[in-house]
Amino acid sequence: MARLAQTADLTDIQKEILSAVHEFTNNEIIPNAQHLEHADEYPTEIVEGMKEMGIFGLMIPEEYGGLGESLLTYALCVEEIARGWMSVSGIINTHFIVAYMVMQHGTEEQKQRWLPRMATGELRGSFSMSEPGCGSDVSAITSKGQRDGDNWILNGQKMWLTNGGSSSLCAVLVRTDDEADENASVYKKMSTFLIEKEPGFGEVRPGLTIPGKIDKMGYKGVDTTELIMENLELSNDDLLGGETGKGFYQMMDGVEVGRVNVAARACGLANRAFELGIDYAQQRTTFGKPIAEHQAIGFRLAEMGTKVEAAHLMMVRAARLKDTGARNDLEAGMAKYLASEYCRDVVEDSFRIHGGYGYSKEYEIERLYREAPMLLIGEGTAEIQRMIIARRLLEEYKI
Repeated sequence: MARLAQTADLTDIQKEILSAVHEFTNNEIIPNAQHLEHADEYPTEIVEGMKEMGIFGLMIPEEYGGLGESLLTYALCVEEIARGWMSVSGIINTHFIVAYMVMQHGTEEQKQRWLPRMATGELRGSFSMSEPGCGSDVSAITSKGQRDGDNWILNGQKMWLTNGGSSSLCAVLVRTDDEADENASVYKKMSTFLIEKEPGFGEVRPGLTIPGKIDKMGYKGVDTTELIMENLELSNDDLLGGETGKGFYQMMDGVEVGRVNVAARACGLANRAFELGIDYAQQRTTFGKPIAEHQAIGFRLAEMGTKVEAAHLMMVRAARLKDTGARNDLEAGMAKYLASEYCRDVVEDSFRIHGGYGYSKEYEIERLYREAPMLLIGEGTAEIQRMIIARRLLEEYKI
């Protein structure tokens, strides 16, 4: 592996896992990413390979069939996979967030029911807080769950489910107003339900429809969908943790580790853009010498490399802090914010280094240029991250 984006003090097991993922990325993901992305084709064979490697169960405890690894190990694997193709890391991320919420907030029966199948990748997760009209304003969701004897009836429309069609377990946030005190905070009137379904599109179970893929400028291959609930009947066993009013906090806990994941994806994408840029700069010649020897390009490469390294270090710090059990919303927000912004910068600089060829679909940098913007908005926009960071800093430095 190259000098940049290295991580100190890893165990032998972590090094072995990362080495295997690095090899898989170079041999299976990078050679196939261009074709699959341009065809907007789901990477079935790549996903099967990751299932065999145990990637889907990296953080799931061993007693439930997983590898029981740390968030740091997981984030470093995601960074490596995103270096190959960011869409593949999205398939992992949504699955991981759902598994994490079950691990942290599920009843023992729910853990036994879902985690072993999630560890093997047989059951793959997706989730949604957002709706067509609310974006980042989670308090404005209108989807509802109403109790019907021992069951629940869900109605509403959820938005932006990465892996929504291919997944078989969807976590959704809905309002359960009838179960809460009318004077309670809106955030205590929300609950998370887990919906098992068949993969695919159309009516995937009675009362549940996945209309189709949303056509996107980038982040292709992985399906991004809506989810429509029309008198969807669920049991109380499908209510995460078995209690109402906990859903917002359960989702926020999942998104917090998801932000470390998005930071890792941004690090991987930026690293790949840097690799492509520095390679091309040494091969392309103008005025009798490689363009890397022109000072303007050299300065650009210096800035790119520094940003790759800084983003990686911040992402690693946020992951390690979470692994200690400490609160890390400040560090996760900073890591996600900085890594996604730097990723955009590094990709654009690499694009500029490629000149006219960067605009051609024959060159990989064109794909990265379309993928980077998603990281600016995924798991909370840059503006949301700044709000979180500012609020936490004012708590820490209160006079």
